[in-house]
Amino acid sequence: LLGMGAATAAPSSYPDWAYGVPTKDNEATAPKDDGTRFTLPGAAGTFTRGQTAGANHTPPADWYPGDHPTMPKIISAGDTARGITACAGCHYPNGKGRPQNANIAGLNADYLARQLREMKSGARHSAEPRKHNAQQMVDFARAMTDAEITEAAAYYASLAPTVPIKVVQTAMVPQMRSQEGMWLPHESGAREPIGVRVIETPADVNREQLRDPHAGFIAYVPTGAPTRGKRLAVKLGCAGCHGEGLKGADAPGIAGRSPSYLARQLYDFQQGSRHGEMAAAMQPIVEKLTAADIVNLTAYAASLPVK
Repeated sequence: LLGMGAATAAPSSYPDWAYGVPTKDNEATAPKDDGTRFTLPGAAGTFTRGQTAGANHTPPADWYPGDHPTMPKIISAGDTARGITACAGCHYPNGKGRPQNANIAGLNADYLARQLREMKSGARHSAEPRKHNAQQMVDFARAMTDAEITEAAAYYASLAPTVPIKVVQTAMVPQMRSQEGMWLPHESGAREPIGVRVIETPADVNREQLRDPHAGFIAYVPTGAPTRGKRLAVKLGCAGCHGEGLKGADAPGIAGRSPSYLARQLYDFQQGSRHGEMAAAMQPIVEKLTAADIVNLTAYAASLPVK
């Protein structure tokens, strides 16, 4: 089944918008650390840009330590000796993450641990070789101990859902540039047709550049996409595994999750780059999905409440 998926998937199903691979024409560079210290609403500390990102293998800033339980060391600091970056640097202490990685707060602990083990074994990787942070995750998983995998999964599973994604149906969107896979509005303010895409971008770019765990994201989707996605989800029987309202059952909850992340997983399953425990069940579901199907399904899932 997996081989058949890789052979029959139409190249036109590739969701380029979900990968956001930077090119010389669309790349945006992150603001440089000039030593300025910043703060955020309700935060007690002040940090430089480098500190918020955990530059030079330092633990990334924790803006709101009262928001979450004590982080295990692998999450708060990683392990420089083994080349493991702190989980909180990308997924944040509250699990919110960014569109180019994943919001993992509140996902089932067994599921999270299984994903890390599948990355470690080679059963899970990205279908897009230019998705460098996906390969980084594989490298981190290979370097982690079983105890660390279990500990990290339990921590993120214990967290409450974070700020919801705001789904906006529209025919036009701002032109975008990609900063390490995250779409940011072009400084010109120009707009263009959305086409067959979902465009996920920070609601407040300045706050997200400081890795604010309380800042949200907007997902611009084509008009009518959530309704079309709901019809398709019913036809495909998504709730049979993902539960009522897609909040999770035998398979993980996908309600209110990043449409960019979800699209990448659908494409990865379709291309046969995920060979884990749930791949055999997913392959016949995704085998014939078109680019429009992926847009509609992920727009619908993102529009649902997490809980």
